[in-house]
Amino acid sequence: MAEISIQVNGRQQKHEAEPRTHLGDFIREKSRLTGTNLSCEHGVCGACTVLVDGRPVRSCITFAGACDGHEVTTVEGYDDDPIMSRLRTAFSEKHALQCGFCTPGMLATSRDIVLRLPDADEARVRIELSGNICRCTGYQGITAAILSVLQALRDQPDAQVEALRAAVVQNVQQDWNQNGFTTFEAVQEEVQTPAPVAAAAPAASGSADKGKGQAIQGGFDARFPADQVWAFMKDLPKVAGCLPGAIIESQEGATVQGKIAIKFGPMSAAFKGNATLEEDNERRAAVLRGEGVDSLSQSRARGDVSFQVKPDGEARSCVEVELVYSLQGPLAQFSRSGLVQDFVRRMIAEFGKNVNLRLEKPLAEGEEPVVAEFNPVKMFFSILWDRFKGLFRRS
Repeated sequence: MAEISIQVNGRQQKHEAEPRTHLGDFIREKSRLTGTNLSCEHGVCGACTVLVDGRPVRSCITFAGACDGHEVTTVEGYDDDPIMSRLRTAFSEKHALQCGFCTPGMLATSRDIVLRLPDADEARVRIELSGNICRCTGYQGITAAILSVLQALRDQPDAQVEALRAAVVQNVQQDWNQNGFTTFEAVQEEVQTPAPVAAAAPAASGSADKGKGQAIQGGFDARFPADQVWAFMKDLPKVAGCLPGAIIESQEGATVQGKIAIKFGPMSAAFKGNATLEEDNERRAAVLRGEGVDSLSQSRARGDVSFQVKPDGEARSCVEVELVYSLQGPLAQFSRSGLVQDFVRRMIAEFGKNVNLRLEKPLAEGEEPVVAEFNPVKMFFSILWDRFKGLFRRS
């Protein structure tokens, strides 16, 4: 055991600790400051990042003995920091806070970005954040928060922040440049858009890449022959009229522009974007590939809706549906919810009911399809009631 003296958040902390004690354990167990979170304990996730003499370090792989005589700042010690006061406000305004586990380390890294890289663009910010892992936000809000602080300081410089930046530049020149150290450079890579697939695989074959999102399977029965249902399912305006909340605004070939509005409990969104239908007439199968942005939260959604129409006797058929989707931004916190998956399955069932109704009563020539009515409250409580009944059946 050895006595280690570290100035933590401006207060001298002297405690006995073993040589193998890491700084994160010293902070949490000796100084009783639990705002620093330990997660991977391998220096990978960045949740435990704190400042040592003003620089971010991984406290889970930094020995406390190596910090003897140095100054450490944790998330509890940022009250008077001019950059952190701006970041706290920006994180709140840009919805960069969710479960909060990564936030202490994320703030330390964000402060370092604002200090060292006053002209950083989004590509540079994302590279700098790559050492901090967050499972909730999709990084969209965090990136937006940092960029907003950088832009505000460019528009109206802050004397306190400029003084901190000057000190950082001086230390970098003395400690690193003389040793020939160079930082990484952000490289903007050109993204090649893949060519469209000639024919879509059937829903049952799992053509969508499940590794890129959440997969939900469902389906419905149709009271009509498979060929008649398939002809209807290929008509995008007719299909949109059966999907609750969907509106097609324009169409060019197999690509449509439009929006879809959803409301689920506290979640409300109106995604506007485009979708393209890829058909396989031989199999009566198709994939509708779409993406959009919610105008309110700026969340992004991408998804593939695969479906296949199969005969069920001479006069009936069944439609198998699979949705593979991914969300980025504030709404990503809902993407893995069991309730949401139940909700989507109910939407598929509601869609199937509307398809049967439209096939029974086709629109007259020139008649515009009406947007399907949608009662989110009724559907929400229906799902809850089914789950409630399920609890009693299991008991």
